[in-house]
Amino acid sequence: MKVIAILLARKGSKAVPGKNTMRLLNRKAFEYPILAAKNSQYVSDIYISTDDEEIIKYAKDNNLPLIDRPDFLATDKALFEDALVDAYKKIKLKYSEEPDYIVILMGNALTVDNHLIDEAIESLEKDKIADSAVSVSKFNMYSPLRARKLSQDNYLEPFVKFEYFGDPKKLNCDRDSQGDVYFADMSHSVVRAKCLDNLDTGLLPQKWMGTKILPIYNIFGCDIDTNWQIDMTMRWLKEKNFSETKTPYDDN
Repeated sequence: MKVIAILLARKGSKAVPGKNTMRLLNRKAFEYPILAAKNSQYVSDIYISTDDEEIIKYAKDNNLPLIDRPDFLATDKALFEDALVDAYKKIKLKYSEEPDYIVILMGNALTVDNHLIDEAIESLEKDKIADSAVSVSKFNMYSPLRARKLSQDNYLEPFVKFEYFGDPKKLNCDRDSQGDVYFADMSHSVVRAKCLDNLDTGLLPQKWMGTKILPIYNIFGCDIDTNWQIDMTMRWLKEKNFSETKTPYDDN
């Protein structure tokens, strides 16, 4: 079984400047997903696609292969999926056969560990029909029933018509009343090669996941795109026994 990991980390974030290289618990953010992949029992190679000088230096110092990221894929207008496919196509040239699985990681998504990666790979080994296995968090408080948008008159109105959820008379304010609501929390995705070879057939909004997507349950997770997610990430790390001097991998 051939399993590779690709870490994508673009420089120049505007919402949270330096989000990929900020220090949390005495480590740079992008180091956490790399640690998770390094401690997976299945990942053999870790590739990095970036335009960030700090990450490039880290990769060279740690003998991690770099994928050249074109300038047009290093802007805030570039789509993650386009940078991902670009990296994958370049990596694929190095192998005589396609990798069985690609572990997709983000430099600003720290809420992933080796167990989540391995569980995803093992789930795909058991379910040969599934396209991918991705980390999900249960956020019932963000049910689509509660989503709102602004009307032309600047009033809040339902983002999705209530009728799509069934009989509106049977709906209520209980956040659990619509059943559990799962979000791909972007901590990691493990996909079969065909998902990246046929990106346009995938399910929106993360088309690289294909259409048959297995859930890998995370206690909670996120990629850091706003400042409040930094505190959420810190809590996850501490609950997973990371500290300024130790990691849960130290005894492995």
